[in-house]
Amino acid sequence: MSLNTYLVLHISSIFVLLGYTFYAFAAPAETRKRVLMITGVAALLILVTGFGMLHRLQLGFPHWAMVKVVCWLGLSGMVSFAYRRRAQADLFMIIAFVLAITAAVMVIVRPF
Repeated sequence: MSLNTYLVLHISSIFVLLGYTFYAFAAPAETRKRVLMITGVAALLILVTGFGMLHRLQLGFPHWAMVKVVCWLGLSGMVSFAYRRRAQADLFMIIAFVLAITAAVMVIVRPF
């Protein structure tokens, strides 16, 4: 696949994962199965396309990519927390927002 294909799939999957993650904080319990399936597929696409882009750019596995993987793991797990712990939804939304911003900063700045 070309780098542009990886990029479009990666960005689209990020929007889907973030959108459905924040939807899960307000959604009724009946939507749990569908939302978990959609976010699982989006998380898998993010992982595959992210490593595909790293391979196409021949970057290896830099430190900023490690930070992004940690952010990806946190965001992927937020959906299950959203349905299990409704009382702490505000805290989990803040954590999800911070993880998303951290991942975006890692791409823009590429520290280390």
